[in-house]
Amino acid sequence: MTEKTALTPATHTTPPAKFSHGVKKGNFLQVAGQVGFLPAVAGQAPTPAGPTLREQTLQTLANVRAVLEEGGASWDDAMMIRVYLTDVDHFAEMNEIYNAYFEEQGLKEAPAARTTVYVGLPKGLLIEIDALAVLS
Repeated sequence: MTEKTALTPATHTTPPAKFSHGVKKGNFLQVAGQVGFLPAVAGQAPTPAGPTLREQTLQTLANVRAVLEEGGASWDDAMMIRVYLTDVDHFAEMNEIYNAYFEEQGLKEAPAARTTVYVGLPKGLLIEIDALAVLS
């Protein structure tokens, strides 16, 4: 049986509870919900990339990518991406940012995706993204 491996990139803080930023088992890699925190600085609390949806979305995508890479995956391995927004009015802007980002990444095929509104993020955070990847 394949062992389960927890993933925490050097750019990420240690999770505040008993969970991992990502978990890899066999050729499956699940990235836990990531938010738009800047890379970790020892001794400092996590800091949002900025107050705007654009700043937070781009940083969140960078954080998801860091976990994918820590597990030996890339965006091309992503099968499903789930986006959680705190404001229904952010759908159109997030779609523009998302489309431009993945166009720059040069993906061969877009992953399946789901976007929903979720209001349970800590104050000031506007977006959370998780991903499921299958490595070949």
